[in-house]
Amino acid sequence: MKKKVSVKTVLIMAATLILLAISLFPFYYMVVQSLQPWDMVDKTLAPTSLTLRSYEYLIGKGGATNSMMWIRALLNSLLVSLPTAVISVAIGLAMGYTLSKLGFRGEKFIMDSLLFQMFFPTIILLVPRYMIAKSLANTYAGMIIPMCISIWAIFMYINYFKTVPGAVFEAARIDGAGDLRILWSIALPVTKSVSTIVFLSIFMQRWSELMWDMLISPDIKMQTLNVLISTQFKPMGAFPGPMYAASVILTLPIIILFLCFSKYFKEGISFMLK
Repeated sequence: MKKKVSVKTVLIMAATLILLAISLFPFYYMVVQSLQPWDMVDKTLAPTSLTLRSYEYLIGKGGATNSMMWIRALLNSLLVSLPTAVISVAIGLAMGYTLSKLGFRGEKFIMDSLLFQMFFPTIILLVPRYMIAKSLANTYAGMIIPMCISIWAIFMYINYFKTVPGAVFEAARIDGAGDLRILWSIALPVTKSVSTIVFLSIFMQRWSELMWDMLISPDIKMQTLNVLISTQFKPMGAFPGPMYAASVILTLPIIILFLCFSKYFKEGISFMLK
């Protein structure tokens, strides 16, 4: 006997699908407009015909754009995003383990200080951060080091370690393992799902960073893909098609990473919702 679907369930499903469509529409619009002929960009929602002219323009085949400029910007984005994400995971893991499993005087003060910082938007610290790091202007170090500490990541690890029995780490100490060995051999494996979501989140945040990169690295050779898009193309400008194409390229690494690590990403999200 088939189970009847209530009107309430139908309405909830319909509302969910509508909200999903609204959230995905900007991605659809971006992809469609990047494949439109230039004279039809931003004029229709459905593609009239498909062309790769906007992408060819970016690699130098369809216009005066220097293809090496885009390749260099893409590499710069990768060279700053990957190390930032990896170092943020390492710092978050170490501090989360220290603050949750190693009791010491001043622990509460450190926790309160970290929590206090989460109440302020990052942009407030943009100027003082620049004044401190301006000697590293136009270097990868200046683009990476100031972005490596994530308070959110530290608290993610703290909350996760609180769910792990302390006996696991005590047994390792009895066997003669030091804290560094425990971090590498025990803490990192048991936090695999959390480490994945922290890595992906920090990578996406750093990949999409704009203000800091524009401040610390004005040299065109150090520009990231985000900065290059913002400086080369203006909304409603002469080349909206290539602007959409560049935006599509900007999203590809994030999509690839999500597809590769979606299992651990979902596990991390489940932990966050507990």
